[in-house]
Amino acid sequence: MPLPRIPAYRASASTVVILACVGVCSGVAGCNPTVKVEAPDKPIVINLNVKIEQEVRVKVDKDVENLVNDNPNLF
Repeated sequence: MPLPRIPAYRASASTVVILACVGVCSGVAGCNPTVKVEAPDKPIVINLNVKIEQEVRVKVDKDVENLVNDNPNLF
């Protein structure tokens, strides 16, 4: 007695595309990055030494200019 023949299931192209999209979407969803915004533990420090240096240089330059103008034979 021969065995009954079972018809082979062939997936259509649209079914394959849908399954591929589902697989890719689930893979991408698993790689979703997490971004956390938190306040820093230490206070933010801003170094203002550059501004102070510039002010000191301007004052010294003016003093030197006045000194040279007052004493032209200095050099």
